[in-house]
Amino acid sequence: MTRLSLGLGCFFYYSFFMKIKLPEIIPVFPLSGIIFFPKTNLPLNIFEPKYLSLVNDSFKTNKYMGMIQSKRNSSDVYSIGCLGKITEHKKTKYGRLIINLEGISRFQVKSEINNDKIYREFKVSYEKFFEDLEREKKQTLMKDKVEKIFQKTKIFFKKNGLLLNWNEFEKLDQDQKINTLAMIAPISNEEKQTILESVHIESKTKVLSEIIEFYLHEKTTNITLQ
Repeated sequence: MTRLSLGLGCFFYYSFFMKIKLPEIIPVFPLSGIIFFPKTNLPLNIFEPKYLSLVNDSFKTNKYMGMIQSKRNSSDVYSIGCLGKITEHKKTKYGRLIINLEGISRFQVKSEINNDKIYREFKVSYEKFFEDLEREKKQTLMKDKVEKIFQKTKIFFKKNGLLLNWNEFEKLDQDQKINTLAMIAPISNEEKQTILESVHIESKTKVLSEIIEFYLHEKTTNITLQ
């Protein structure tokens, strides 16, 4: 049974990989504090020369670029990031670029490429996260669990003065909802990275739920102690 599951997983991964033709070598924008997920949108204001070069080169080729979180006080990056596709590209009169990235799939860094460019490139694999490439998922079993975390999140957001258009939010599929909440929630970068590295929607939902519960409990405890 295990061998069959792994075989099917690899089959679907390679089928999607061949169909979508995701690049194995990608330019990467390391940025601390920005966690990017599949099926989300990330607007960026680009002004540093090396990242202007990265975005322009990417836009002229396949429009793909990776976002990955850099580690604190270091040039090192985490091993998991997210591939995005540039869907909007506007140049301002001040020479900046305003772009939008649409999240495609998480990737795992295999190695850094020794290049002659002013930005960094990495060889990556998408195999671990092949489910990100699926257009339709059987998420009905997760509906109750996802609904429970929404109720907790609404309370958490309200306590932190955050507003979200919940009516529009309800139009998203289950995976998009979890990814969006993880991306915008007022939790630590390390906690968001943990969610990003959780492979399946079940594990992402569980980790996010535990983090939200911790913050809600901590806040309630502090209020009681005061």
